[in-house]
Amino acid sequence: MASTIREVARQAEVSIATVSRALNSPHLVAEHTRNRVVDTALRLGYPSRRPRSAGAGAGVRAPAAGRIGFVGAVLPDLANPFYPAVLYGIRSESVPAGQHVLSLDAAEDPAAEADLIRMIAGQVDSLVLLSSRLSDDRLRALSIPGRTVLFNRLTPGLPGVVVDYLDGMRRVMAHLVSLGHRRIGYAGGPRASFADAERRRGLAVSGHAAGLRVVDLGPYPPYFSSGARIADRALREGVTAVIAFNDLMALGTLVRLRELRIDVPGRISVAGFDGIPLAAAGTPRLTTVVPPLGRAGRTAMALLRAATDTSASAAKAAPRWCVLPVRLMVGTSTAPPPGL
Repeated sequence: MASTIREVARQAEVSIATVSRALNSPHLVAEHTRNRVVDTALRLGYPSRRPRSAGAGAGVRAPAAGRIGFVGAVLPDLANPFYPAVLYGIRSESVPAGQHVLSLDAAEDPAAEADLIRMIAGQVDSLVLLSSRLSDDRLRALSIPGRTVLFNRLTPGLPGVVVDYLDGMRRVMAHLVSLGHRRIGYAGGPRASFADAERRRGLAVSGHAAGLRVVDLGPYPPYFSSGARIADRALREGVTAVIAFNDLMALGTLVRLRELRIDVPGRISVAGFDGIPLAAAGTPRLTTVVPPLGRAGRTAMALLRAATDTSASAAKAAPRWCVLPVRLMVGTSTAPPPGL
């Protein structure tokens, strides 16, 4: 007999409401409670989704055609406001359809990411992998065939949703060049990041078109705390503008420059990527590239539904990947360089 949410609540020793929050809005539940609920739900097979196939190994179930009852979403950093915005888009499509989303944080560790995927692949109906740090071969090997969608990553053989970071970098570079900047530094993100590679590609194209060479300030962990090192390096290199891999790093850079009493944007301009809410809340207000994150989550679910539609006509028409546009939000953290 299928387990019920009441049974999960009883065995996890929590309320039914806590079970619902842990499965659908995990950021609202304490980690130790969330883990207990998730472990109990997986052990009990809640919600009942897939019958065990005759050839399946112990603990592994074969997906039922067309079902997306339980979605596993693996991401590199749940604390980064970029990812909850995408998850909100995923849940806005899944919850009304009676689907549950289990989100797991890999903490920017490819080995941990692989372990998490292996742990849940036999327990969920489908996977959405956000900004995966794994190689293409590892992604294909670990994915649920026909039931895996990527976000912020393109891997041959797997459907995916990506943001047009190439155009985003073109936009922010054009903005800075139009202000008169000629010595621009880029503070990159993780080396294994698809988004960072796309940003660097955009930098190369834009820098060449503008007749200037962008200063590589180095790769950094994609956290607020990296901002101090970025600011110090930017000052040593004598750049007049910094483009950070993401808004958290850019905001950390602004804080460090404020500590050093460096005028932003009078002496140095700072721009970010991702358009997180905090970007518009500080002083100066951050110039940033804004992707449609909620739409990205909804599009990922649309690709997942298309992938699980087994009809011949649907399979033929199903898109394999989707590129979403960006816009540049100009704040008060960018201005002409000194002397102009």
